[in-house]
Amino acid sequence: MKILTIGNSFTDSLTAYFPQTVHSINGQLQLGRASFGGCELRRHWSYVTAEENDPSCIIYGGGGRKLRDILNGESWDVVTVQQASHESWRSECFEPYAGNLIEYVRRHAPGAEVIIQQTWAYRADHPQLQPGSEWNINQTDMYQRLTKNYREMAAHHQCRMIPTGHAVQLSRENEESRFSNYSPSLLNTLRWPDLPPQGGDVVGQCFWRKNAETGELEIVRDLIHLNCRGQYLQACVWTAFLYQKNTSEITFVPEELSNSDAAFLRKIAQQVVDSPHL
Repeated sequence: MKILTIGNSFTDSLTAYFPQTVHSINGQLQLGRASFGGCELRRHWSYVTAEENDPSCIIYGGGGRKLRDILNGESWDVVTVQQASHESWRSECFEPYAGNLIEYVRRHAPGAEVIIQQTWAYRADHPQLQPGSEWNINQTDMYQRLTKNYREMAAHHQCRMIPTGHAVQLSRENEESRFSNYSPSLLNTLRWPDLPPQGGDVVGQCFWRKNAETGELEIVRDLIHLNCRGQYLQACVWTAFLYQKNTSEITFVPEELSNSDAAFLRKIAQQVVDSPHL
């Protein structure tokens, strides 16, 4: 299967384990990338417009290849699109960019199925999900709003949707020990190698890093991207969804995960793929 992602870091995370999960079910995969970190649908469409309006403008690929050339250059089976996570919960940020991009893909890769990946809500300790934040939402609000937006996008453009965001939320609800949020003031009391609570979520990781300017160690919090558990969950969802295989057939388990945790994540992946409302 030849798959091209027109996305951002929320598809780039597939490179961690997706090829291995596909290989473990004896599947074939060619994974192409037309993604930029944090890239919204509107920015993707602005890049396409710039490339189309200026013959010398090349944004998506090396070797003189525009996105049009990438789409034309392979017999893609699947091309995926998605919104950037920070705009996923805002309904006004989807159109007309989603429609323009999907129509463009269908014109230049007519043999490919356009599929939408549902992204996920941030970890509960993200600053924008705290009381009094600019967004004024919590994790549940973010998940419910982005899910509504993706479902409407999929229905309007007659696309199937890979339910990665649903898998993330379902895993949170079924964790044996759920993630425990903490006061931001805790960060001021921690000293290396201590870190704030991290268990019980497939999103986020915290680590210590030396500040290049001051030379002091500081805690870095990535509260939006999948950690290794989440990357495995995403890979299992994509494998089951696209290859129509039961996740029980996936034999690959990353070194970073225990067999029991991997089995839990595979079970969650299968549940969301089997979910009738998606």
